[in-house]
Amino acid sequence: MTTATNTSTPAPSTDPAWAGLVWTLVRTDFKARYHGTGSGFLWALLKPTAMFVVLVAVFSLIFRSEPNYKLKLIIGLFLWDYFADSTKAGLASMSSKSFLITRARLPTWILVVTSLANAIVTLTVFASIVVAYLLATGAFPGLPALIAFGGYLAALVTITVGISLGASVLFLRYRDLNQVWDMAMQAGFFVSPIIYPLSVVPERFHFWLFFWPPTPVIEFTRAALLGPTLPTTTANVYLGLLSTGILIAGAMVYRRFGPRAAEYL
Repeated sequence: MTTATNTSTPAPSTDPAWAGLVWTLVRTDFKARYHGTGSGFLWALLKPTAMFVVLVAVFSLIFRSEPNYKLKLIIGLFLWDYFADSTKAGLASMSSKSFLITRARLPTWILVVTSLANAIVTLTVFASIVVAYLLATGAFPGLPALIAFGGYLAALVTITVGISLGASVLFLRYRDLNQVWDMAMQAGFFVSPIIYPLSVVPERFHFWLFFWPPTPVIEFTRAALLGPTLPTTTANVYLGLLSTGILIAGAMVYRRFGPRAAEYL
């Protein structure tokens, strides 16, 4: 008489150990980033704030006729800072945790997604501060605008997840990719309308600027929070398609190269 032995393992999505793994990775990244710093997590907020002070001192006189220029600048800086920090962390996520890829049996996409947690926490804190400020100053834009703001933040997170999924596996094979992305970030800061209003750019170039993912997020967020009108349905559909397309493209690249990640280390 033989006894059948069940050798199947639980699916990762139903195994509670995966939740513990995700929490451990997030907590470890957070501690590693801020360990030994005097202000800890506050540095994530101080960095764009310090840049804001410098840029206001330089450009507030140039664009003094622009309504709410200072608030628009701080919104643009924080959204850009999230985009830059999260994509850089996502790109290096598999390389920096290569020991887990070779020694642990886990879906490697978990390493990518959890590497973005610190930046998402910072983005959430920033969003809360902006909403609280608008409430305190009597400039609260209303519930529809607040819902739109949440949608734009979700689109930005979707974009960074898609870029990170694709870039993380490509970086294992093409080690110059981080240098290329650094240059793209330096140029992209000036492509996005962060320190200047979009109106100073000739309208015939707006179409091309909106292909750079941070541009529509920054512009639509400013419009939702500061008015005078919410972005159109067409604009929102465009951003939804853009963010979804980037996520799908990143997932396809990850699916193509991800299974061979250990070979590239």
